[in-house]
Order: sequence, then structure tokens, then C-alpha cells
Amino acid sequence: MSIPSEQMFSPTHPTYFIADIAANHDGSLARAIRLIELAAENGANAAKFQNFRAETIVSTQGFKDLGRKLTHQANWKKDVVEVYRSAELPVEWTKKLADACRSNGIDYSTAPYDLGIIEQVSQDVPYFKVGSGDISWKESLEAMASYGKPILLATGASEFWEVERAIKLISGFGVPIVLMQCNTNYTGNEDNFDYLNLLVLNEYKVKFPFVTLGLSDHSRGHIAVLGAVALGARVIEKHFTDDVQREGPDHGFSLDPKAWRKMVEDTRVLERSLGSGRKIVEINEEEARVVQRRALRFNKDVPSGAQILKEDLIALRPCPNEGIDPFDIDTVIGKTLKHTVHADQLVRRIDFEEN
Repeated sequence: MSIPSEQMFSPTHPTYFIADIAANHDGSLARAIRLIELAAENGANAAKFQNFRAETIVSTQGFKDLGRKLTHQANWKKDVVEVYRSAELPVEWTKKLADACRSNGIDYSTAPYDLGIIEQVSQDVPYFKVGSGDISWKESLEAMASYGKPILLATGASEFWEVERAIKLISGFGVPIVLMQCNTNYTGNEDNFDYLNLLVLNEYKVKFPFVTLGLSDHSRGHIAVLGAVALGARVIEKHFTDDVQREGPDHGFSLDPKAWRKMVEDTRVLERSLGSGRKIVEINEEEARVVQRRALRFNKDVPSGAQILKEDLIALRPCPNEGIDPFDIDTVIGKTLKHTVHADQLVRRIDFEEN
């Protein structure tokens, strides 16, 4: 279900799930719309895309000068620039994609990697997503924040001072901020879990108490998602596809509908488990408290008028409401009995003379 923008991001709101379709549309508008439908059916709150033009995001000469393909791009069969060009999402699709999201009860969002595109999509998005790679692009941050809409800031491959710098700039516009921990390794390797550094969320919580925490995750499965939610993240972005075996730059580390639904369902159970954070006797523990707690009992017959000694008492389960906690044994010792008591009888305040 679509959430009103003013309620969208909050530490007290249920986790907001963004299905990052990204380049998984594979150049087909019909396929993009079908993925929106599948995302909505399986618990997403939003479908996200990426709007860019190859010539304004990557340098042909720059990638040639690197001499080789790095990280996840090493597995790309095509030239890097060509992959970007084939993954472009026409900005002309925006209205149709936004309408499809609206029809399916979820939000439409995109990460615009082009200054001109920011303006073109501004009327159709409830917030802007800043990809990790653009955290240092001041002009783009200013352009997005100028529309007064929430900013989702991914912080992969960043130093803390770079995050702080971006937050300072964005917060100057007075817009809500979702600060997302992220690791920008897209290989899907098992050892990537060693580098997710979810505990950074604790630092963000302390340093930036006015933000909503989030996670943009590219690791396998949804273990990291559960960990992030437990640490306070309330916005989750994961790549989404209908078939992880499809050829394309984003399919391999995406979740399919079944895996996506499982992630959402497990998170909802986790949310129920987090509770209020106040340590209390929970409603479902009240009877267990009675049967598991010890209460003071007399361990032998004691006559009326006797003063209670420590050896007259024993601590045994259960502890009904009128029972005395063995922690308070010193308040019982030396008291005078009003009447005779018997072994295994519950010790009660009413058994003693008033001092």
C-alpha cells in the first residue's frame, strides 16, 4: 500500500521496502510495468528505477584508461559504456511507470543521475534517491534538495567526513533525510558479508539523530536486512527481478518475487519482536512469572508468637501475588507470628504482628 509522504519515513513506522528494479527492465516498458506489479504483489512499498544517459554518467576514455574492468564490471561481456547505454531508462517512460505504481498501490521512485532529468522527474516522485556514487556531486545534491522533498542518501564507499559533508548540505534545505548504510560491491560474493558494517547505523543514529536510518543492500538473501532493521533501519532498498538468471548487470544480485516476499514477511515478524524498548513484564509472561519465581515459605511448623529465624524459611516456586520475594527475606526475619504456621505454607505479610 502506498504511504503518504509525510508518514513515509519514521523510526516508529513499519519498514518501508523499495524494490530497486534499476536496469532489470531490460529495455522493455512492458517488462518494467510487470516488475512493478510483481513487486507490489510481494510486499514492496515502492518500485525504484534509475534514470541516466550514458554520455552524462560515464566517460568512454576514462574507462579505457583504467586498462581493465574492475570489481563486478569484470564479468560484463560488453564494453562498460555500452552496458550503461543499453541499461538507460527513457525519461519518457516516467509518467507510465508512475501511473503503474499508483495503480498497484505503491510509490514510484528513481535515482536521477543527470541534472536535467532531476527536473523532468520531479513531479512524479515523492522523494529523491541519491546513489552512493553521487554523494560527492554537490550540484546534484543541491538540485534534488531544492524541491523540498525527502532525500534518500546512500553512503557506500564513503568516509564518514564525506557523509557528514553531504548531510550538512542537504539538511540546510530543511528536507527529511533517510541515511542509508551501503556497501557498493555488486559481485554477490559470500565474503561481502565481512564488509557490510551494519554497526555504522549506530554511529549514524548518534551523530545524526534527526535522520531516518536505512539500508541499501546488495548482499545475498536478506540476513543483512534483518540485522539493519534490528539496529533501527526503517527504509530498505534491495534489487528486484523476476529471474536472477537473466542476463544483465543487476539480475544476479537481485531478489526474485519469492525471496522478496520472504524478506518482507520475516521483517514484519522481526518488527513485532522488537517491542517498545522498555523492560517490563509482558502480558504473555504474567502467568510464567507466577510459576517460575520463588516465594518465601515456612520450611517447618512455627508456633504463634515466635520470632521468625532465617532457618524457618525456604524459597520455592511458585510465587503468587501475595507471596514475598526472597530478595526481601531481611524484612521478614525477626517478625512475630500472629498464629501458628505449618511447613510449606506461603509466608504472607498478614501472618505477622505490626511492629
